[in-house]
Amino acid sequence: MARIDLPGTAVGPGRLLRWLHFDGVLLLAVLTLIALGLAILYSAAGENVGMVYRQGMRLVIALGVMALVAQVPAHQLRRLTPWLYLGGLLLLVLVLVMGEVGKGAQRWLDLGLVRFQPSEVMKLAVPMAVAWFFAERPLPPRGRDLLLAGVIVALPAALIAKEPDLGTALLVAMAGFFVIFLSGVRYRVLAALFGLALAALPVLWHFMHGYQRDRVLTFLNPERDPLGTGYHIIQSMIAVGSGGIYGKGWLNGTQAQLDFLPERSTDFIFSVFGEEFGLLGAGVLLAVYVFIVLRGLHIALKAQDTYSRLLAGSLSLTFSVYVFVNVGMVIGLLPVVGVPLPLVSYGGTSMVTLLAAFGMLMSIHSHRRLVAH
Repeated sequence: MARIDLPGTAVGPGRLLRWLHFDGVLLLAVLTLIALGLAILYSAAGENVGMVYRQGMRLVIALGVMALVAQVPAHQLRRLTPWLYLGGLLLLVLVLVMGEVGKGAQRWLDLGLVRFQPSEVMKLAVPMAVAWFFAERPLPPRGRDLLLAGVIVALPAALIAKEPDLGTALLVAMAGFFVIFLSGVRYRVLAALFGLALAALPVLWHFMHGYQRDRVLTFLNPERDPLGTGYHIIQSMIAVGSGGIYGKGWLNGTQAQLDFLPERSTDFIFSVFGEEFGLLGAGVLLAVYVFIVLRGLHIALKAQDTYSRLLAGSLSLTFSVYVFVNVGMVIGLLPVVGVPLPLVSYGGTSMVTLLAAFGMLMSIHSHRRLVAH
């Protein structure tokens, strides 16, 4: 086996991964997913090498963030959690006061050197904060602790929904809910929360914007406006269905190559994949996603403290929600929302957030192993 010389020592690949605090199994799965994403992006972008290059540069930055986060032990992450959460809340307030408006929403904050969406920070800060809150309390949580945890989740979710960005608000709330679920809350409490959520749907409908209501109505009946609000989902389902079992082959998808499919490089890139690689190819892609989620849950199971276990479990389950929502949207099982396919869709902000989450998982896994040995 090839060996790599580091200053003062000689190590093999496995030892190098441990030195970098990487989980080799998770890293291999993530890199496999990234490679598949770059390949299908090249096709979805009409063989645009420049777009693939820009995505590659973003991936390099995101992988660098993952590597940096992986070096931070879980106990240090725990100490930083309240400051990250409070800082994220402050940024969300600043967005509502002085954020940039784009496409009818006020979601971006320009700090001069960097322009970003603070809501992305809360995708990590909220599950971290709830895990931090439960770490010093008896589990399963008592009623008062559940109420306070709900406030921790609801406050940033409400600020994000105000932007408006209902999709991200629901994802942030879901990340916090997974921590509550994994804390061992009783099933009757979960049933009560589910009942409250159903009862709140009419209230939510009342406060939704017109375009958000149109998305729900289009989901229920795409044919009501086939050349308008229903166009995206109709073309997406045509693309996925036309791929059949084996697909039309890489670069041969007619829906994408002939520009029938909108947003084919971002939200609807799974349609391109399904058309070109068919049911079998889509099954392989989903299998990679399932493997990553299961690996994350394995890391959570082996974690040595409550904070690490709850955080790792929530990050893993939230990642599965991203996949479920995007694929469900593309094949018509869910309303169209702005949720990209993780590590495959074109874009940089969500990619940095996702790989930072994987850095946390690797930190939890690798530092546990160092303590154990």
